[in-house]
Amino acid sequence: MENIKFNNLKLDEKILQSIDAMGFEEPSQIQAEAIPVILEGHDIIGQAQTGTGKTLAFGAPMMSMIENNTKISALILAPTRELAIQVNDELTRVGKFKRLQLLPVYGGQPIDRQIKSLRKGVDIVVGTPGRILDHIKRNTIDLSEIKFLILDEADEMLNMGFIEDIEEIIKASNTSRQTLLFSATMPDQIKRLASKYMKKDAKHIKIVKNALTVERIKQHYYEIKAKDRFESLCRILDVDEPSSSIIFCKTKRGVDELVESMQARGYNVEGMHGDMNQNQRLNTLRKFKEGTLDFLVATDVAARGIDVDDVSHVINYELPQDIESYVHRIGRTGRANKEGTAYSLVTPREYMFLKQIEKSTKSKIKRKDVPTIDEIFETKYKNIVKDIKQTLEEDNFKNFIQVATELDEEYNLVDVAAALMKMLFEKELSFDYTENSIKSDENVRLFLSVGRIDRITPKSLVTFISTTANVNAGEIGDIDIFDKFTFIDVPERLVNPIMKECIGKRLQGRRLNIEIAKSKK
Repeated sequence: MENIKFNNLKLDEKILQSIDAMGFEEPSQIQAEAIPVILEGHDIIGQAQTGTGKTLAFGAPMMSMIENNTKISALILAPTRELAIQVNDELTRVGKFKRLQLLPVYGGQPIDRQIKSLRKGVDIVVGTPGRILDHIKRNTIDLSEIKFLILDEADEMLNMGFIEDIEEIIKASNTSRQTLLFSATMPDQIKRLASKYMKKDAKHIKIVKNALTVERIKQHYYEIKAKDRFESLCRILDVDEPSSSIIFCKTKRGVDELVESMQARGYNVEGMHGDMNQNQRLNTLRKFKEGTLDFLVATDVAARGIDVDDVSHVINYELPQDIESYVHRIGRTGRANKEGTAYSLVTPREYMFLKQIEKSTKSKIKRKDVPTIDEIFETKYKNIVKDIKQTLEEDNFKNFIQVATELDEEYNLVDVAAALMKMLFEKELSFDYTENSIKSDENVRLFLSVGRIDRITPKSLVTFISTTANVNAGEIGDIDIFDKFTFIDVPERLVNPIMKECIGKRLQGRRLNIEIAKSKK
């Protein structure tokens, strides 16, 4: 599947337009293998881990093949309301230019509101088995003409005891439908379900999970706000001073914009992406290998084939679209028995994906604070002192003694030395920093009376709080889940809305209590 692009996959032009707007340059393995088979009309069993891009794998071909209609054309079943919302949001972006009507349907939301939306006409329904079955029994959902039935995270649905509900839904569906089943594992129950309800020529697409060796790679993340992304990168580079670094962006435009901004700040940097011709890319790569280029900014596609042993840092300026790409990215450092460093700039909205990466790769990605000016000064000060000492030892400054003598007559030489060091320090800075640290709203730590025993996950918690209290999910900070309770960090101004709307509500069947906790150390 090497070098396949989305526009090679015969998708609808409007779907390709959406994929391009989302910034995806190349399909993941499950997308590259599943999309052509789905477009050919086959039932498929897609076996792939979470974070491999499964939603786009079934969403892009499905939405390419259906048109705006008054009746439901596709039903996607998901095990939890959180996943249903996530899948619906992703499909909304995939179908942005085709203007298909989507509706998430799940428990905990007024059913009357769902019925009203269904009566207006919906093309695609994304829902949980229990609530979908409820609608079928009320005759408010008609699956007799659906073209697609998709079971997402099928093994999770079976683990949660939905097998009977799923079978009832399948029996109520159009028999000539196309059935797409996606699952991370393939237990006997899934095999029996596929054998019973899918076409005999169904295709089984299995994506083998790559192992990741991280012993020599130190992984860290910086939690940032999107508007502070570039300044955060500059602060990190000013403190770490990597000898050789690959910086990854998600899109070609992102590469161009970052290279332009870095070059304006004096960084020795060039970019690589798919729109550059072969000679440009080879020339840039040659300079990077020879060490005449300190930083290489690249997309995942352009970075394929880069074989450089001395990359000290890999920096995810933007996280990739799937876990597989993260694995490939950080594997560019820590080679030839050397230690490597991998940094990721992560907004609160991306925190849940970071946790998926940790779980899938069985590694710990530790949090670091974005450096302050004091920390930057400490780094630069040590470098300046080191350079001065080296110059003094080399004894090749005699031509400047006359100038120093003249200054000595008018100023204190300690003041002169300090002024010169200040000039050197400002020359070394890459950004016009105005504050010692990047300001953000003061966070407050909240104690919640639910935990792991209630099957709480960061994703389910963020979704519950954002929908119940009507707050932006991207503003919810660190989440620490323990067996019987949970701590979350939120901006101070969100404390009252969250406590007012969420206390007393049921989360995973338990009535929720929230209190202000002591500050996180």
